[in-house]
Amino acid sequence: MARKFLYVVVVLIMLALAAAFAYRFYGVQLMRQFMVPGGEAATLPPPDRGVYARADMWIARPDKPGNPALWTPTGFKPADKPEAAIFFVHPTSFLDTAKWNAPLDNVDANNRAALFLRGQASAFNSVGAIWAPRYRQATFGAFLTSKASAQKALDFAYRDVLAAFDQFVTEAGDRPIILAGHSQGALHLSRLLVDRVAGTPLAKRIVAAYVVGWPVSIPADLPKMGLPACSGPDEAGCILSWQSFSEPADPALIVDTFDATTGFTGKPRAGTPMVCTNPITGKPDDSAPASANLGTLIPDMSFQSAQLVTGRVSARCEGRGFLTIGRDPPEFGQYVLPGNNYHVFDYSLFWANVRKDAERRLAAYKR
Repeated sequence: MARKFLYVVVVLIMLALAAAFAYRFYGVQLMRQFMVPGGEAATLPPPDRGVYARADMWIARPDKPGNPALWTPTGFKPADKPEAAIFFVHPTSFLDTAKWNAPLDNVDANNRAALFLRGQASAFNSVGAIWAPRYRQATFGAFLTSKASAQKALDFAYRDVLAAFDQFVTEAGDRPIILAGHSQGALHLSRLLVDRVAGTPLAKRIVAAYVVGWPVSIPADLPKMGLPACSGPDEAGCILSWQSFSEPADPALIVDTFDATTGFTGKPRAGTPMVCTNPITGKPDDSAPASANLGTLIPDMSFQSAQLVTGRVSARCEGRGFLTIGRDPPEFGQYVLPGNNYHVFDYSLFWANVRKDAERRLAAYKR
């Protein structure tokens, strides 16, 4: 019996190694095969008028008990009197392959979204009150295909984000505004900048827009987004963006899709340089040693909490505008994507520096 058990253990180890090998070398192909929903995206009705006036339509808002965006690691705390209003759009947390868009009551997606707010939106709670809407997000597989249903699902999700933003502007009053998002949330945020900020009086109230984890083409997108890319750490009214990879980096998962699209200006994005803000220094196309990193969030095994570790991760903008973090980043296990893509941790890797960056830019806005 003992020998039979050992045989089983050996087989399981070999299967695990084979799976890891396949993921490492064929991860993109495997994800495209198994994560993209079949069939057509169901047509979703627009959000009901005024629905985002309801507290239950928000994962985070100032009057909501148990607000996950108010979490902080040891040694930090939210502002007692927040000055700014933060609109944060969470990344993809819906992984279902049976539907193209998440139901608002999907428990798993909502729990993951709350975790994302703890590790991402929390960086901004020293400067402002945070609103983060629930929305019928497109599933993860929508980013792995060129099917018409993928764009349809993203358009439905964006419609929810727009409705939430309009309600947010009403509730924010005359406070300065910080816009922030990640991944799918950053995609919707970039569209929102074009549709709700560019050329409007609202642009003068924007402290900064953190379009993180989504590529922004400098010639094909930026001219229509209403704000320039940030040129320094003490500047307000500008856009920041970065996408994190360890070395050797393979951004094919991003580039293949991005280069096949047209930017907001109507020009092709293929081959164009992207906005790359170094989150450690707040400067574009910059490099910084690990010693300048004020704190990386290293999550525990349950991802319910995290430890802040200083001086652990470096950052350098390279190539078309990807951020490389060296060859020895923290161990984040299965959540690192193919190509050494640390996409999930774009904020966590630089949490304390993002916090400091927002504080600097708010101070610059008030001058």
